[in-house]
Amino acid sequence: MILSISQIHVPVKDLKRAVAFYRDVLGMKFLFEVPNMAFFDCDGVRVMLGVPESPEFNHPASIIYYSVDNILHVHATLRSSGVQFVSEPHKVADLGEKELLMAFFRDSENNTAAITEERMSGADEGQEKEDDEIGGGD
Repeated sequence: MILSISQIHVPVKDLKRAVAFYRDVLGMKFLFEVPNMAFFDCDGVRVMLGVPESPEFNHPASIIYYSVDNILHVHATLRSSGVQFVSEPHKVADLGEKELLMAFFRDSENNTAAITEERMSGADEGQEKEDDEIGGGD
C-alpha cells in the first residue's frame, strides 16, 4: 500500500521564472533541472516544477500547504519579497492544546498555495498580541 508522498508536480508556464520564485523567494532547496522540469526538496518530499507536456496536465496545481515555524514572520518576509497573498494569516482550527493557522498566496505561475503553522495555544506571552493581529483573539 501507499507509504508516503515522494513527489508533487506543480505545473508552470515559465520554468525559469518559477525556479527563481521557488528557490529565491520561498527558499526551497534546488536539486536539479532537466529540459522543461526542475526539482526541489521540501523536507524529503520532491517538488517538481514542470511545463505541461500535453493538455491533460495543463491545469492549476492542487493546493500545497507548506509548514512554517512562525507564520507571521514568514508572511511578512514573503510579502516584502513581492508574494501576492490572497488571505492574511488566520486561525482555521482550535485543536485544544494546539491551533492551526493558514495564509494563502499565489506563486509566480498563479497557482494557489498556503503557509501553515500548528502551534501551542497560548504558548507564550506574545500569543495574545499575535492572536489579535491575526483575528484569533476572542
